[in-house]
Amino acid sequence: MMEGKEDEVKKIIYEKMSIEEVIHNLKVDVDNGLTREEVAKRLKTYGYNEIPEKKENPYLKFAKKFWGLTAWMLEAVIVLSYILHKYLDMYIILALLILNAVIGFLQEERASQAVETLKQKLRINARTLRDGKWQMIPARELVPGDVVRIRAGDFVPADLKLLEGQLEVDQSALTGESLTVSKEKSNMLFSGSIIKSGEANAVVVLTGNQTYFGKTTELVQLARPKLHAEEVTSQVIKWLLIIVGVALVSAFMVSYFIGIKLIEVVPLALVLLASSVPVALPAMFTISMAIGSMELVKKGVLVTRLSAAEDAATMNTICLDKTGTITMNKLSLTDVIPLKGFSENDVLLYGALASQEANHDPIDLAFLSAAQEKNIFLEDYVQKAFYPFDPKTRRTEAIVEKDGKTFKVVKGAVNVIADLTKEDENIFNEKAMDFAEKGYRTLAVAVGEDDNSLRVVGLAALYDMPRPDAKKFIEELKNLGVAVKMLTGDALPIAKETARQVGIGEKITDASQFRDIVGKDLDKAAEIAEQSDGFAEVYPQDKYSIVKSLQKKGHIVGMTGDGVNDAPSLKQAEVGIAVSTATDVAKGAASVVLTGEGLSNIVDLVKVGRMIYQRLLTWIFNKVVKTFQIVVFVVVAFLLTKKFIVSAFDVVLLLFVVDFVTLSISTDNARWSKEPDTWNVSGIVKSSMILGILVVLESLAILYIGLGPLGLKSDYNLIRTYSFSILFYFGMFTVFVVRERGHFWESVPSKSLLYIVLADIVIVTLLVTLGIPGVKPIPIVDTMVVIGLSAIFSFGINDWFKYLLLKGKK
Repeated sequence: MMEGKEDEVKKIIYEKMSIEEVIHNLKVDVDNGLTREEVAKRLKTYGYNEIPEKKENPYLKFAKKFWGLTAWMLEAVIVLSYILHKYLDMYIILALLILNAVIGFLQEERASQAVETLKQKLRINARTLRDGKWQMIPARELVPGDVVRIRAGDFVPADLKLLEGQLEVDQSALTGESLTVSKEKSNMLFSGSIIKSGEANAVVVLTGNQTYFGKTTELVQLARPKLHAEEVTSQVIKWLLIIVGVALVSAFMVSYFIGIKLIEVVPLALVLLASSVPVALPAMFTISMAIGSMELVKKGVLVTRLSAAEDAATMNTICLDKTGTITMNKLSLTDVIPLKGFSENDVLLYGALASQEANHDPIDLAFLSAAQEKNIFLEDYVQKAFYPFDPKTRRTEAIVEKDGKTFKVVKGAVNVIADLTKEDENIFNEKAMDFAEKGYRTLAVAVGEDDNSLRVVGLAALYDMPRPDAKKFIEELKNLGVAVKMLTGDALPIAKETARQVGIGEKITDASQFRDIVGKDLDKAAEIAEQSDGFAEVYPQDKYSIVKSLQKKGHIVGMTGDGVNDAPSLKQAEVGIAVSTATDVAKGAASVVLTGEGLSNIVDLVKVGRMIYQRLLTWIFNKVVKTFQIVVFVVVAFLLTKKFIVSAFDVVLLLFVVDFVTLSISTDNARWSKEPDTWNVSGIVKSSMILGILVVLESLAILYIGLGPLGLKSDYNLIRTYSFSILFYFGMFTVFVVRERGHFWESVPSKSLLYIVLADIVIVTLLVTLGIPGVKPIPIVDTMVVIGLSAIFSFGINDWFKYLLLKGKK
């Protein structure tokens, strides 16, 4: 109790302290930050800047495997078996129930580890001053006394005390306040809040559990939204349950009329019903998504929402930011034009003074680098205030002092600087147009004692070269059926030249025209968005309108972004992609974060997403066909023979040995489709039902051979084993039939899937040939007949039917 009170007192003290007192108390070196040795000492004292996650008790998680619809049904069968004195069935079903729980638990643990890996890779970083240098470090390594720089788009990584600057902060996640709060020197910033505008330096005062609200920010969204596949499957299963219900009602009615006791039928009916309920579906999806997400990690793609990879499979349009995605995002000054009274060095000097290295802004770095190359020294100048680039103002400003005199420097878009200096924009436009036709971006630099005396110093041409592989990957995206649209804030001529160089297309629209139409005619705007190859002079709010317009036309849209103002469009898009240089807010809004630069990661995202889709489609097909076969085959055979050809134990055993393979579909070597995938409910239902009916008819034909030529009719226990074999081998071979949209031989299954199937077949072949308690052995010849006929029907007939049903969907 005393310790908790001390923590609260400490929090209140830091809030009331002046910044000078904090600096003294924490021994802060504002100019150089902490040394490596000091950080190591403080880490031992304060620990890492993180709040340990409360993990669910593993024993409780395992116990939950015995709670749910299928578990309840199997437990009911165990109780009924006890009442009917079928102790052998009871013990075996109990053993299988426990074994199934163990396998499910281990698979979900594997998925949880994958999510944890993603969380580790998506930790927030912080710009920190250490050993006299600004560097990006994981936020968990911050300690009290660290000097950090925060700016618009950042999550506040710890409790901070502002050293200087003014900020607008969103604390809604902590306090529920909907309006932003203004912060200035000596104010506290609390961990988990968001910087909406401005930038400043601050000192870390509290970390981890000690923070005021005790909150750290995670970029991985643990809440799993409803997936398209789940919606589709729920509809399929709804109809399947109706069919199962009709079949079971028929079985009960016949049992009543032929004198079979209903209590003898109930255990089997319960198990058949359990076999039709897709209770493993959420686990299957989570495992598939988690494994797919880990595949993407290796390719430099991190998902913040597990369903994002599946969404990428259906994406048919992507809007790409030009800078950093299509181009190198490494600006260089290629030409400088000074105006009368100024030199080239003046343009570089004042441009560099209107920049700041700590921000890692490409334009700022280009001016600073050019000034350094020309040996222009900035040490004599003191930057008293700095106003970073804002998409609304499209400029950066600084108040600079030298020898006791202060002046103002500004750099930004030509039209913006012309307006500030009251110059005629047309004077600069001709030269800017010449630069634009070469793909160069033109900025103007101005200097003056104040806003009223600003004069244009000169123009600077910056070039951001397209990535060498951009054209290749854009062509690959188009070949995958994804329409590519380029978005850029650059002028129309620059946008057209870049689009021409990388093969995007020639129809580039000025965003100002689109902006006007959005306010008047949404349908017309949607048409323009759909027909355009890209947009120039784009503002962040335009991106949101473009995404909405494309969605209005029925497109599944992907969007790349990096800034705080990109967050709405990233959230609105089905696939929001934050590039590697994105702000924390952009990463938090996106469903995908790239760790590498360029387009190759996006191509990988589409391909892996479609592979995951194929695995899910395989699972759905297999589940519907298998369920239909088990239930309808057993009930139809019962109506024909007046006997249940399998027992409750047989069905439970069957569910186990086949479902074990089903989970391994999540690792299969699925092929990505050449076109965006779509969830066609009617197509899935039609295809799976047709295939299911075919498999039932074939199963009945093999059963007829067993009852006739093979002479099993006289021994009911032999018929049960023989029927179990039919259901099992069809279940194994159907996995290979439905895993490939083309013919089964067109792709090779994964080793894990293949090995598990082979192991399963060997084990069950030995089981039905040698027998176990509850399963009477059948001759090996009979087993080979079932294997041979099941293989011929599956690969010789069913595969062709499936191919024709799915033709054109590859």
